[in-house]
Parts: sequence; structure tokens; C-alpha cells
Amino acid sequence: RIIVCMIRTTVPYPGVRKRLDALMASGKTRLIIISGRTIEDLKPLLGTKRLPELWGCHGAERLREDGSYELVNVAENAVRGLVTADEWAAKEGLERYYEKKPTSLAFHWRGLGRERAETVRRKILDRWRDSVRLYGLKLHEFDGGLEIRVQGIDKGEAVKKVLKELEPGTMSAYLGDDLTDEDAFRAIKGEGLGVLVREKPRQSSAVLHLTPPEELLDFLDKWLEAGQ
Repeated sequence: RIIVCMIRTTVPYPGVRKRLDALMASGKTRLIIISGRTIEDLKPLLGTKRLPELWGCHGAERLREDGSYELVNVAENAVRGLVTADEWAAKEGLERYYEKKPTSLAFHWRGLGRERAETVRRKILDRWRDSVRLYGLKLHEFDGGLEIRVQGIDKGEAVKKVLKELEPGTMSAYLGDDLTDEDAFRAIKGEGLGVLVREKPRQSSAVLHLTPPEELLDFLDKWLEAGQ
């Protein structure tokens, strides 16, 4: 049995959906998508013939292929912290920059000018860098933003849970492009293959770098061929 974890789902690279459909149809690969997005936001973006197993909000949500849904329990103190952060952001006039999720508050500044983006980032850090842990929360940087999230929830923890479910000897790979995927790369190290899928390489815990889309498509084709 083989598992492939992928992450880039904003706009899948041309040809990726076709490969994902083939992987699921082969019956040899268990495909799992682990994303920072909510599952409801994730569903319409995939465009595959059928939905694979989905983990949303960095692993806080899980939708199995049989349709069963799970959401982690969030401590009352953490909920209070998220509400407080939400109220603070609204008071500071940052509504346009953030989105509310079940277990986090994500601030986005991709597309803003460098000066404005740094102003928003600095304002959040000045207020919350030393306060989040009082609520059982944690600050996480991602490409183009900053997230206040419940502690203990990240893609690495999701990968660990999946790995525990696998039979010994199962081949596994995690493909990702974001800074938040580093937790997953560290979690899968020694158990499977961590693959950074990004036009420009960067320092990473992944052991392999692929330049999309050509090298990514070639990797998926070879994975499918190996499974057959």
C-alpha cells in the first residue's frame, strides 16, 4: 500500500488532477490532501473525479473517503484566545487581512506592498508574540502571512497520525511547498520521502526538491508506474 500526501491546492498545476485521478483509480495509492484551508474551501479547488481523504486547517479537520468527519476538540482557553484575537484585529481595522477558521485566525498580506505588509506583520507580532501561549495558542509564519493557531495542531502532527495507521513497509511521500509543510517534512523523515515542490529551492527539511510542473508530473508518473 502506498500513500502520497500533497498540499498545493490553490490552483493545481496543469496535469496534476489527471495524475491524482489515476493514482486513486489504481487502487495502489492512498491519496491524502493536507491543507491549511478549511475542508469546505478545499473541496471545490481539487477538481478530481472523486474526493480523496482530506485534512483541513493543518490537520484539525479530517474528512475520510467514506464521508465521516472529525474535528479536534479545542480547549475553552484557546477558544477565548481566538475570540480575543478576532476582536483585537477588528478594532485595529485588520478585517480585510484575516480569515477565521475553527482553530485559527490567519492574516494574509500577499499582494500588498512590502512596506504595508511589514506594518501589518509587525503590529500582529508586537501584540501577540508574547501573549499567544497564555491561551494555548501559537504563532505560525507561512508564505504571505501569519497565523494564530491552537497549539499542537500542524501538518506534522497530521502526518504522524497517518503514519501510525500504515502497515509496516508502506512507501510514503509528502509533497509540499509552504513553510507550514516543514513540520510534515520533519515528521516523515526516516519513515518516507519529504519533497519540496517549488520553483526556487530554499532551506528545508525535505530531502528532495522538484521544480513544478514538469518535474512534479514526472514524479507522479513514476510513482504510478512503480505502484503498478
